[in-house]
Amino acid sequence: MHRFWLLFAQSVTICLAALFIVTTLRPDWLGTRPQAPVKPASTRDATLSYAAAVARAAPAVVNVYTTKQVREPLAPLLNDPDLEQLFGDIPGLSRRKKATTLGSGVIVRGDGYILTNYHVIEAADAVQVALYDGRQAKAEVVGADPDSDLAVLKIQLPNLSSITFNGNHELKVGDVVLAIGNPFGVGQTTTLGIVSALGRNRLGINTYENFIQTDAAINPGNSGGALVDASGRLVGINTAIYSESGGSLGIGFAIPAKTAHTIMEQIIATGSVKRGWLGLEPQDITPELARAFRLKQSDGVIVADVLRDGPAWKAGVRVGDIVLKLNDQAVEDSQGFLNQIAPLEPGKTVGLSVLRAGKRLQLDVKIGTRPRIIRPEAQGR
Repeated sequence: MHRFWLLFAQSVTICLAALFIVTTLRPDWLGTRPQAPVKPASTRDATLSYAAAVARAAPAVVNVYTTKQVREPLAPLLNDPDLEQLFGDIPGLSRRKKATTLGSGVIVRGDGYILTNYHVIEAADAVQVALYDGRQAKAEVVGADPDSDLAVLKIQLPNLSSITFNGNHELKVGDVVLAIGNPFGVGQTTTLGIVSALGRNRLGINTYENFIQTDAAINPGNSGGALVDASGRLVGINTAIYSESGGSLGIGFAIPAKTAHTIMEQIIATGSVKRGWLGLEPQDITPELARAFRLKQSDGVIVADVLRDGPAWKAGVRVGDIVLKLNDQAVEDSQGFLNQIAPLEPGKTVGLSVLRAGKRLQLDVKIGTRPRIIRPEAQGR
């Protein structure tokens, strides 16, 4: 009996082992197939796409065409800028020619207001807008702000699709963004990328710089177009590219939507933008200057020039003073100092903490209104 149970146990063990091997290696012998893993219901048949974001934002992005009369030299030598300035106005040496430029814009309000770049419509004799749905309209320039390279247009058409701003949603490095515009005049185009950096400045593009950097392809003609997030909300106005060839190298810059919205509201309300102004020229403190002034810190800015009878001059600020604080807020560098002054309300009195000949002084300055300065068009747009 003992031998019988031993033989039975060995037989069962061998059969189970054989069944396991067949089930694992050759399940088709048993007439069954392994089942593929079942996707969760939330991701089943889902496809990664930004079509919904594009469909939401694209109808609000327009093509902007401008025309202006330019002077074309008839003599090859007059192509030299200096010679053209001297002799270009002499009759018979040049002729008037109509030049056409192109860019993009974004409908920001349903009553026809459009945001674009100032350099797109600068010195234009006429501005024409082509909509996503094929309609066209002549645009009126409501106002412009060369210091931030923004301009506001207005068209008179019904049933306009306007874009949604991203509101208080904070943009982060690594967020997916889409650039929508009209590159090279080929028609509306959407490109994909991420936010590469925030707060870019010192680029020499605008007086006031606080750019979003993105690797979404931005090319000539994209200027003034929309940079949107993955939900189709406006996060920036495409403005410039870094390029040695004229094409996209993966370094593009956009004005943040919050900044653009603030400037737009001022232009719509008053036709211009008012910024605080002190009438002085700040300069960063380099290691050499720090040694020359025997400074222990590199924060603050040196006053390189003061406009006589300007707000700072009247308050007692002089060349060589080192500005350390503005209204108890530390001053770090010249670009940051300009950005601290700009939002201050003209007529308001602020406190400047300055260092002069090793002594700290507290000066009260009445903020003035920054005069409008027409800047030459920056390179690389």
